[in-house]
Amino acid sequence: MQAFSALLDRIVLSPQRNAKLRLMVDYFRSTPDPDRGYALAALTGDLDIPSVKPAMLRALTEARVDPVLFAYSYDYVGDLAETISLIWPAPASADEAVTSALRLSTVVESLQAASRSEGPRLVENWLDRLDATSRWTLIKLVVGGPRIGVSARLAKQALADFGNRPVNEIEELWHGLEPPYRDLFAWLEGRAPKPESRARAPFRPVMLSHALADDKLQRITPDAYAAEWKWDGIRVQAVNDGGVKRLYTRTGDDISRTFPDLIEALDVEGAIDGELLVGARNEKGFAPATFADLQQRLNRKSVTARLMESHPAFLRAYDCLVDGTEDIRPLTFHERRTRLEKLVARSLSQRIDLSPLLAFRSGEDLAALRAAPPDPVIEGVMLKRWDSVYEPGRPKGPWFKWKRDPHTIDAVLMYAQRGHGKRSSYYSDYTFGVWREGPAGDELVPVGKAYFGFTDAELIEIDRFVRNNTVSRFGPVREVVHDPGKGLVLEVAFEGLARSTRHKSGVAMRFPRIARLRWDKPPSEADRLETLENLIRQPAVVPGRHARR
Repeated sequence: MQAFSALLDRIVLSPQRNAKLRLMVDYFRSTPDPDRGYALAALTGDLDIPSVKPAMLRALTEARVDPVLFAYSYDYVGDLAETISLIWPAPASADEAVTSALRLSTVVESLQAASRSEGPRLVENWLDRLDATSRWTLIKLVVGGPRIGVSARLAKQALADFGNRPVNEIEELWHGLEPPYRDLFAWLEGRAPKPESRARAPFRPVMLSHALADDKLQRITPDAYAAEWKWDGIRVQAVNDGGVKRLYTRTGDDISRTFPDLIEALDVEGAIDGELLVGARNEKGFAPATFADLQQRLNRKSVTARLMESHPAFLRAYDCLVDGTEDIRPLTFHERRTRLEKLVARSLSQRIDLSPLLAFRSGEDLAALRAAPPDPVIEGVMLKRWDSVYEPGRPKGPWFKWKRDPHTIDAVLMYAQRGHGKRSSYYSDYTFGVWREGPAGDELVPVGKAYFGFTDAELIEIDRFVRNNTVSRFGPVREVVHDPGKGLVLEVAFEGLARSTRHKSGVAMRFPRIARLRWDKPPSEADRLETLENLIRQPAVVPGRHARR
């Protein structure tokens, strides 16, 4: 446990990607089984401890500490694990023997075997005997999702570096493995053969593209490259392996439970690479709705019949990885596209369609298509070499993406909230607004939130402005001055807009981020709501109705 605490603590203090990788590799090399396997599961988000939930930890803490003091401390710190680890009234000197002797595997296996009533008592006993850093680690472990700047993909890359293996090999095995991964580590250390994944419908690492640079456009010719639209959904891999059906994100997360309607519709055997969208059928096929509508279906553990009816999911197919039982990734894109067309044609579910190929003669034709796509749910153009094999990762040359230029507006900062993790001491989450005509004249209305796009130096500037110009507080949120003559104007970049009944302004932004700070511009010169409304070209899906075209 002490070694795992040191690993997490050092990762938090190491912003560089390569430094995080080295720390994880060193930990895997120096830590025995099964501790390193449980650590890997915790880092990848695959460790399940059902006997302890965040609400239980809050209750334990409020039984030891004044609830108001705890609430204020949590508001200030912004991280549950850090707050509890520091405020917990442990003995003046922690039991060093317990801290050094307690193994990570002991904690995990004890909690996994415990009931909902036993789990909190175990945690309480350990919190009383561990030092502050180990208390923080324990809470991160039991709550899940440590949020220390390590993604599941980065942890798997560290594992690949440790065993000197391609990360794609590990990703293809991953869904057939379970913590604490003894067979996996034995293979990576050369002590055993490669584990055989017995999982049906496995995930296959996806092929990614590079952004198209301006000087590469002249190389794009129709005899060498196919062109198709880049749809604004999420990239998925739909697999039907002998009746076992799964839906994966591009990073290998299984989201089958969230989209049971699409899973049921996978009536052809194979593995399809495509875009997950929601929408409604019309005489021409599926009419995709906005990404804001798709978000109504994402990140749900379960989905209601009503939501599936109002926001039906479908798959717009890009590529075919497995045709029936044959792995066709070594074939050219031209051959795979032919197989894909036949595979989709065999489907009778009406939930799978083809992403159309675009006719073009020159780069100028592509530029015209990119500038004026026929559907607002298109965010650019994809270009793929006809002779390219399906190669996991991001090889240079075969595939390019040419996204539309983002929209930008000038908006006024209205509210700010502290961030989490390493940003917990800064006001880094910003709500911004634009002007509209109100009953008493022009007024600001919120249109979006952003928490990235700015540099560390700019974060310090904004944080200072928030602290010096707070006019009101609402729990953890600060309202800052936003008058016509005084306030901070932010240039906000975003990918698209959609109508929204959930927002006061009636609009929702796609991927808003701070492009730059406009200290030179007074708030009165920020944009108006009419500017945003003019950008909306399609209404959102209305529950109980089809999308209007």
